[in-house]
Amino acid sequence: MEWKRSAFDWNQARAFLVTAEEGSLSAAARALGLTQPTLSRQVASLEEALGVVLFERTSRALLLTQPGLELLAHFRTMGDAATSISLAATGQSQAVTGHVLISATNGMATFYLPPILKKLRKTAPDLQIEIIASNELSDLRRREADIAIRHSRPKDETLFAKRLRDTKAHLFASKEYLDEVGRPESLADLEKLTFVGFDQPEQRLGLMASRGVNLTTANFNFSTSSVTLTLELVRQGFGVGILPVEIGADYPELENPSSAFEPISIGTWLVAHRELKTNLRIRVVFDLLAEGIG
Repeated sequence: MEWKRSAFDWNQARAFLVTAEEGSLSAAARALGLTQPTLSRQVASLEEALGVVLFERTSRALLLTQPGLELLAHFRTMGDAATSISLAATGQSQAVTGHVLISATNGMATFYLPPILKKLRKTAPDLQIEIIASNELSDLRRREADIAIRHSRPKDETLFAKRLRDTKAHLFASKEYLDEVGRPESLADLEKLTFVGFDQPEQRLGLMASRGVNLTTANFNFSTSSVTLTLELVRQGFGVGILPVEIGADYPELENPSSAFEPISIGTWLVAHRELKTNLRIRVVFDLLAEGIG
């Protein structure tokens, strides 16, 4: 290999890659924890080292030049390699200290994690746990999280996934709301009610129809992807919502408006990068989550 041909600085390469991915120097600087002038100098130094112009600088934005576009794929490969090195090194750590980042939906994070974290605090008090409570999938390969709790099985073969128990969800409504509109006597009667939840109702209508309830988007006056907000809207009488059975059952002001409605089974997977399974602090958290959620 001709080592002199690859003499540019990796920090400069990373500066270019993140700037291209984020779309601006300011966003890239925030992502890397650098100042914008520092990042700009690193990109300029890389352009000088390579002898090409990577960005066309306009008054409004940075635009990749043709050489920049052609080189971007190679720099992405470098970025993936750097991440793999970090993963491999992290996997060798055997200390039950340090930082662990968990990604979970806001419902899982709110209703399922606290009792598990209480046990974790006793088992490994020196761990610092950070939780991303979001319905967006974190990219474990890019270290956006160490462990993720998901409701779909990952397809990436570099990830390790453990199937946990399924969660059952059912219809819930406040007794006050049902007193007002009347309790449905059949599945068809549910179609006359107002529903809350479902961030994109049109994508869930087929699920409801498969259970004998033919709704339209007109049934949904309030929509959200948040389970915690859905719960609160249902409790305050905005309409019918779908909630995990063990959550809805904790609120005596709620009831199931239709015992004929078939419960919805929601799969749950605990996911981590395969190399992180050899890291003791990740494994301790992973195993406690698996035990606690079941």
